[in-house]
Amino acid sequence: MNENRPKLFTWIKRIGLAFLALVLIIILLFAGTILFDSLFGSDTADYTNVTYKDAAGQELLGYLAQPEDPGPHPAVLLIHEWWGLNEGMTVLADALAAEGYVVFAPDGYRGNVTAAFPRALWLRLTTPEEQVEADMDSALAYLRGLENVDTQRVASMGFCFGGGHSLQLGLRQSENLALTVIYYGAVVTDPDLLAPLTDGQPVLGIFAEEDNTIFPEEVLEFEAALNSLDIENEITIYPGVGHAFVTEDNYNQPGPAGDAWAQTLIFLEQNLMGAG
Repeated sequence: MNENRPKLFTWIKRIGLAFLALVLIIILLFAGTILFDSLFGSDTADYTNVTYKDAAGQELLGYLAQPEDPGPHPAVLLIHEWWGLNEGMTVLADALAAEGYVVFAPDGYRGNVTAAFPRALWLRLTTPEEQVEADMDSALAYLRGLENVDTQRVASMGFCFGGGHSLQLGLRQSENLALTVIYYGAVVTDPDLLAPLTDGQPVLGIFAEEDNTIFPEEVLEFEAALNSLDIENEITIYPGVGHAFVTEDNYNQPGPAGDAWAQTLIFLEQNLMGAG
C-alpha cells in the first residue's frame, strides 16, 4: 500500500474545505452587502418628483424634467441603468430638458436603487422582466399624456439595462415612438423580431469596443439585421472604452463620452426636434 495516499487524501480534503469556506465567505459578503444597502442605502424617492400609475392603478415613481415654455415639445422616455433611478439619471434628464425636450425617467425597480454591485445584480435578477416592461409601457403612456408633449415626437432612450429596455419598448410600442436610442444595451439580431421598427422608427446605437457585456460582434449582427430590413440606423462602436463609459460626470466633457452625447443630440435634433 502506498503510504503517501492517506496524506494525499488529507490534502484534497483540506483544499476542498478551504474552497467551500471561500465560497461561503463570498456568499455571506454578497448577502451582507445586499442587506445593509437595502436597509441603509438610498431610496428612489430621493431622486423622483412625480408619480404615475400602472394599468392596475398602483402608484409608481419617476423624475420629470421639462423646458420652461409651454410647448408642445418633443419628448424622451429615459430608462436607467441596472443601479436603478439614481441622481445620475436626473442629471442627464435635466441636460436633455435644457435642449428642449420633455424628459421622463421612470423607476423600473419600484422604489429600489443602489450603488453597490451585489445589490444591483440582485435587483437585475429578481425584478420580473414582465413587470419592468409593463411599467415602461405605463410610463410611456404617462409621458404621451402630458399637455406639453407632442405625441408624434416621442423617443425612448436607455443605458445598459435601460438600453435593452429602450429597444424592447420600441418593438412593443412602435406606433407610439418616433425613434429609439440604445446605449450599450442588449441587442436583437433576428430580423424577424426587429420587424416592428420598419414602421419608420430610426435607431441610434452607442456601444463600446471593449465592452465585456455587449460584445462588438453582437452589435455588428444587430446593425446587419437592421440594414437587412432597411431600418434607418446609426450604430457606433466607440474605440478604447468599456461598458457604461458615459456618465453624468463626463457626458459634457471632451472624449468618447462627450462625443457620444453630442452624437445623440444631433440624432435627436435631426429626427425628433426637427420633425416638428
